[in-house]
Amino acid sequence: MSENIGEIKDGLSESERLALQKHLEEKLLELGSAQGITPLARARMQLDIAEILNNLERKTEAWDFARDAFDAALNNDAWQDAVEACNVLYQSEQDYSIAALGMGVWLAVSFPVDPELTLAMLLHIVDETPPNSDGAALAAVTARYVIDLRASDDVHESQGFLANNLIAMVAGRHSNVRDQAALDKWLDRLELRNPQIFLPRLGQVVDAIVGDAWWFERDELRKKFD
Repeated sequence: MSENIGEIKDGLSESERLALQKHLEEKLLELGSAQGITPLARARMQLDIAEILNNLERKTEAWDFARDAFDAALNNDAWQDAVEACNVLYQSEQDYSIAALGMGVWLAVSFPVDPELTLAMLLHIVDETPPNSDGAALAAVTARYVIDLRASDDVHESQGFLANNLIAMVAGRHSNVRDQAALDKWLDRLELRNPQIFLPRLGQVVDAIVGDAWWFERDELRKKFD
């Protein structure tokens, strides 16, 4: 009976929760005593804290830390950190978490972010869209496109394999695709082979997700890479 009492409804055992709580206290102390560090270094510490808070189901607090980290990352053109912040914000399950996901996807696709993180963000889009939605298909093929564009030689094959499996899974639930011939027809029918077609369509999906909740001006950020 005592073992059952020790199990927390979020899936953590009492010992795991206590260990996370101790780790959180250490990180908070480290953040509080940090002097003279850069805003980006502080943001990365805040993200570590936010991830622990999410694991402890203290998600409102996690949002606050990650939201501050996002602003600092964006102000310092740290695209990877900004996307990681959006990932944490999405997982905090607050009112604007879906909007944060959309903004994170936009940043991850638009800027030179690690393809593994970009794949993770696009996978969230797949999870959030209905099985028959074209949005999941657009996210899956964009993941493969980004991997081909950015992945280093040592991880390209493994990451490409994951993206191909994602495409196959999405095609199966979208149109009951079960073989390569059907997959080829599906890709052609939905116009998923040309990035000049599928990337703008993904942009429309992101617009629908974020709505009027954008935290930055996209045109201003694009100028940084002109």
